[in-house]
Amino acid sequence: MRFLPAPILTSLFTLLPLMAVAQQKTANYDEAAIVPYTLPELLKTQDGQSVKTAADWTNIRRSEVLGLFEKFVFGKTPQNWGKVRFETLSVQNNALEGKAIRKIVRVTLPDHPQWAGLELMLHLPKAATRPVPCFVGVSFGGNEAVSADTDIPLSTRWMRASKTNGVVDNRATEQSRGNEKERWQLELAMARGFAVATYYYGDVEPDRNDGWKDGLRAVLSKDGASTEWQDGDWGAIAAWAWGLSRVVDYLETDSAVDAGKLAVIGHSRLGKTSLWAGAQDKRFGMVVSNNSGEGGAAIMRRNFGETTAVITKAFPHWFTKTYSNYANNEAACPVDSHMLIALAAPRAIYIASAEEDRWADPKGEFLSGLHAQSVFDLFGKKGYGVHEQPPVNTPVGDVVGYHIRTGIHDVTRYDWEQYIAFASRHFGL
Repeated sequence: MRFLPAPILTSLFTLLPLMAVAQQKTANYDEAAIVPYTLPELLKTQDGQSVKTAADWTNIRRSEVLGLFEKFVFGKTPQNWGKVRFETLSVQNNALEGKAIRKIVRVTLPDHPQWAGLELMLHLPKAATRPVPCFVGVSFGGNEAVSADTDIPLSTRWMRASKTNGVVDNRATEQSRGNEKERWQLELAMARGFAVATYYYGDVEPDRNDGWKDGLRAVLSKDGASTEWQDGDWGAIAAWAWGLSRVVDYLETDSAVDAGKLAVIGHSRLGKTSLWAGAQDKRFGMVVSNNSGEGGAAIMRRNFGETTAVITKAFPHWFTKTYSNYANNEAACPVDSHMLIALAAPRAIYIASAEEDRWADPKGEFLSGLHAQSVFDLFGKKGYGVHEQPPVNTPVGDVVGYHIRTGIHDVTRYDWEQYIAFASRHFGL
C-alpha cells in the first residue's frame, strides 16, 4: 500500500477547511431541488418477510440491519482485543470549584501493549448520596479541553490544529484548557445529579486519513501498519465507538455510577459515533445525536447540504471502504439513517439540529426519527407526536425526541438542558 509523503499530507489537511467552506457554498439547500426518493423498508426482512412484532424485530430484523451498517457504512468491529485493564491515575475531590469529584482512569489492553490506551475522565456530582446516571461521550480535544481545571494533565497525543483550540504543531498547549467546556456543561450536569464520562478520540485513533497507523485499528489488525483496509473493515467512527464501550466496561466497575442509566452523547462526527455506539451496545439506555448530519442522523438520499460524495472524499477514514460506492449513487445503498435511529429501539433516543447548520440538513435529521417510528411502534413506544418539523426552540417527542435550536453547528447549554430533562424522564429521576 502506498502513502503520500508527510509534507503533502500536512498540506492536504491544511486545505481541508477551505475545501469544506467551498463545498458548503455550492451545496444544494433548495428543498424543491431534492430528487424524489424511496427509503429502504424497515419492517421487511432480507428474504421478504414482514416484521409484525417486537420479537420479529429483536430476533430477526435488528441483526440484519446492524449487519448492513457493518457491511456498507461503518465496518465490522473485530472481537480480538482480549482483556481490558483499568488503572486509576488520579482522584480530585474538589474539581469544578468543589462541585465534583474527578477521576482519571487509564484503559489499556494487556494483550496488546503496543496500544497506549485511552484516558477516561469521569466527573461525579460531589453532592450525590447514591449511584448516579452518566452521560458518556468523546471529546475533540484532550481532557484538558473539557474542563478549565488547571491540574488536568495535557494530552500528549496528536491533535487537529485550528486557530482557536490552542494546538501548536499538532499538540495541546496551556491555551487548550477549557476550549470545549461550553460543549460539556459539566457544572449543569453535576447540579442536576448526572455524572459525565469523556475521553479524547485521538487516544483511540488520530482523526486524519492515515491516523489508523498510529491507533487501535493498526494494533488489532493482522498486518499492523501495512494493512490495506478492505470492504467491510471498520473505520475510525467504529473505532471511536469501540472506545465508548470500553468506557462502559469501566463504569460498570465504579460503584458511584448507576451503570443501568447511561446516555451516550456526541456532536458532529462524534454524533455519528454516538449513534453507532448506541446501535451496537445496548448498555446505553439513551442515545443522543447532536448535529450529526451526513453519515449520522440526516437522510442520505436527500442530498441536502453535505452529501455522501463529499464526506467520503474528505474523510474516507471515518467509514468502511464500501461506503464510498454510494457517492452520487445513494439510491443503491441498502440502508439510510432512519434505520440507524431504529437500532436504538426500544431505548430512548434524542436527535438535535441547529437552525444555521444547513450543512447537516436539519430537516433530514428530523425525518430520520420520524421514519424510524414504525419500529418503536412495535414496542408500544411513542415518538415525536408530530409529523412536521417543529418550530425553532420547541422540543418534541417522547421516547424519540427532537429539537432544532437557534444558532450554529455546536453544542450549547440549551442542548444540554433538553438532554438532561429527557434523560431524567426516561431514567425515572
